Amino acid sequence: MNGETVIDIRHLKTSFFSKKTELPVVDDVSFSVHKGETLAIVGESGSGKSMTALSIMRLVPTPNGEIVDGEIYFNDRDLLKQKEKEMFKVRGNEISMIFQEPMTSLNPVYTIGDQIREQLTYHQDITRREAHQIGIEMLQTVGFSRAKEIMGEYPHRLSGGMRQRVMIAMALSNNPQLLIADEPTTALDVTVQAQILELMQKLSKEYDSAIILITHDLGVVAELAERVVVMYGGQVVEEAPIDELFDDPLHPYSEGLLNSIPKIEGTQDRLDSIPGTVPTPDNLPVGCNFVTRCPYAMELCQQEEPRLMDKDSSRKVRCFLHEEGIATDGQQHRSS
Repeated sequence: MNGETVIDIRHLKTSFFSKKTELPVVDDVSFSVHKGETLAIVGESGSGKSMTALSIMRLVPTPNGEIVDGEIYFNDRDLLKQKEKEMFKVRGNEISMIFQEPMTSLNPVYTIGDQIREQLTYHQDITRREAHQIGIEMLQTVGFSRAKEIMGEYPHRLSGGMRQRVMIAMALSNNPQLLIADEPTTALDVTVQAQILELMQKLSKEYDSAIILITHDLGVVAELAERVVVMYGGQVVEEAPIDELFDDPLHPYSEGLLNSIPKIEGTQDRLDSIPGTVPTPDNLPVGCNFVTRCPYAMELCQQEEPRLMDKDSSRKVRCFLHEEGIATDGQQHRSS
């Protein structure tokens, strides 16, 4: 991948602690994002996607949650070594995040204008009047025709789609180098969802921002992302360019996710599904985290944890099916 690296995450590990028990929710996660690139992180609920995003922002819930290992290099600075005061300057300015539910992210007792102006004046040396004008311009950019009126509205008077557009306007108001979008189209109807995706695509090109898109919807991934990280059980199980993942998924979990997408052509009566559920951090199986749900599981998978290995220059996978010298029972099963 060519281009300047905006953020480089190395061996990130985040855990929750309960009565001397450590429960890893992000386990040895590594990936990087480049300028102008959209990277999608996909997986079922409980895979560790949102906790990875919160770790990047240093917003892991305390006191039980803790980032216990790893490095997060952003503009050659390790964010994990920055003081909290320095992180205040990073959040909402250099790195912005769109959270899953905009109603809980917007303060209900302040107007939209109050909240946009506060964010702008905190991070930029500008007056409230200048911040107000920038706020109007940003709301117009995200599609509000009555931007001046919206500045005076309270969040509860706006629809879900409108609140989400306000969150995007706030997230982009300081021209962040990295935008993290955590399920940005959840609970929105199909029409509004399409508008939000188109807006994010447009603004990414306009501001040349890098985007980390967190979603379980592979349709959204196909629309926006150039590269995909697939997570399961707190681990990265596959990383690939979007076209290569859709054409030839390497990990059985990626294959299961793609098979569960409804297809226009075909006569299937029921959608394919992955049997079972994502294990909780306190109930991870021995060996591979996916072993209890994998149709190609071998005896080795129940004994050892596979490593994340480079399949080629652009692809990574965590699976014994792709380890050289490993017994081919699973590969034979897979090809049959």
